[in-house]
This record gives sequence, structure tokens and C-alpha cells, in this order.
Amino acid sequence: MSRLQDRIAIVTGAGQGIGAETAKRLAQDGAKVAVFDLNEEVGRETVQAIQSNGGEAIAIGCNVSDVEQVNAAVEKVASHFGRIDILVNNAGVTRDNLLFKMSVEDWDTVMNVHLKGSFLCAKAVQKFMVEERYGKIINISSASALGNRGQANYSAAKAGLQGFTRTLAMELGPFNINVNSVGPGYVVTDMTKATSERVGLDFEEQQKLIAERNPLRRVGKPEDIANVIAFLASEDSSYVNGQIIYVNGGAR
Repeated sequence: MSRLQDRIAIVTGAGQGIGAETAKRLAQDGAKVAVFDLNEEVGRETVQAIQSNGGEAIAIGCNVSDVEQVNAAVEKVASHFGRIDILVNNAGVTRDNLLFKMSVEDWDTVMNVHLKGSFLCAKAVQKFMVEERYGKIINISSASALGNRGQANYSAAKAGLQGFTRTLAMELGPFNINVNSVGPGYVVTDMTKATSERVGLDFEEQQKLIAERNPLRRVGKPEDIANVIAFLASEDSSYVNGQIIYVNGGAR
């Protein structure tokens, strides 16, 4: 039997990149997956990939920074599947710039999606998890939480998620709910490609340079992150709580 057999999972921002790979991996491990994405049509592509491999999934359009949309989406999942066991708060955006160029709108957008979105989703699902006395919440932070030039908003949001994770672990632990965070390093996704293009760097050359500085001499792939998330979503991690796990090949 697969280690997530018949578990019900929500993955936000699951239309592409790390979110899509995570949704596929959880489904591969036996979970039934609700694919949340701002663009429901993009989310359906992930659903189709899961279904083509024999898995079960539904796509739901949801702006995670909107409380009414989040509550409606979570209720839809609970109504459709009967309960909610796993939440992966992955939805994210970047609005990179140096501080003196960064607009208030760019600051608010990043904070609202990463921090407020994770808060709203966790708040919405916890009542189902508390009732069942079971749950796994995985918040996606980043190595950028340690600071990264041109990402004051993103770094602050990702650092905030780490404090959020540790606090929820304390509050929800007594109800048999594990809350942990994964902090990816550089991972090849459409988002990192767009960042390279925005600053005028060749994407392939950038990957080569980053790989040369990494102890494992390679860059990360979405499945590298999904594998760790799948572990934290399973009973194999039942005594892991309130932890921040960096997945970056040992880079410092």
C-alpha cells in the first residue's frame, strides 16, 4: 500500500513548478489531491497529468490572498473528498527589486501571497484537521529567508513563514497535526527562468555558474523538493514537527 493511500491533500500554486511536481508526487504516493492555482485552467493541466497516471485530483481556482476564495475552496475540497489531511502552502510570486526601487504594491503582493495566503489556508484547514485529530501542514519557505540581494520582500516573507511554521507546530501539535517547512535553494522552474530574463542573464549559463558553487555540483529540480514534501506529508515524519528543512545541495 502507498504511504499516502486515500489521504486528502491540498497543494496551492500547483499549476506549475514545485507545486505541480508536489501534487503529482503526493498522488503517486496514493493521495487524492486538490490542485489550487490562481488560474484554474493551468491547474487542470496538473490534474490531467495525475489522472493519466491513475491518480485522483480536482482543480480549483483560488487567489490564496482572498479570504472568501480560500474558505470557499477549502469547503469545496472537504465536501468533495470528505476531509482534509494534508496542506502544502506553496503558492508564491516574486517582485524583485532593490529597496529604493521597490514599490509598496510589490511589497504587499509578495507578502499577501506568501504570508497572508499561508495563514488563510492554514486557518481554513485546521478546523477539519483538529476534528480528525490528524494533519500535516508543510509551508514552503526558501534559502532566501536568510537574505538575498534584491529580494527584501521575498526574503522577509519566507523568513516570516519559518516563524509561522514554528508557532503552528506548538499550537496544533497537541491535536496530532505536524507543521514543518521546506526551504528550497536554487531550483530550475519557470519562475527562476523569468527572474534570469528580467535581470538580463542567460538562463543556462546562470544554472552552470550556480552548479559550480554547489557542493553537489548541480542545481535543484522540482522533484528534489517534492520528495522532501512527500516525506513530511507521510507518517514516516510523525515525530518531525516545527522544523525548517533546507533542500539546497549543501550550499551556504
